[in-house]
Amino acid sequence: MARRRLSFERVTVSLPADLVRYADHRAHRLGTSRSQVITEAVAERRARDEEEAAREGYAFYAREAEDFASASFRAVSEAILDAG
Repeated sequence: MARRRLSFERVTVSLPADLVRYADHRAHRLGTSRSQVITEAVAERRARDEEEAAREGYAFYAREAEDFASASFRAVSEAILDAG
């Protein structure tokens, strides 16, 4: 299977000095680059945001389904009682 080639853009960002020191320390400890450390941090944050959005969406549709089931139950119960 072929690996997907990522496209990179060069950007300039301003970070607090302590975060730069942390990123540099982590990069050195992991044997990677500062850019890789920051890329992974942003990617992890994006994954958490997407997971939270999915959770909120599922919760919304669960409430919708519960409301529909509740309304349907009442309507079906009334129809059965009226038919009986």
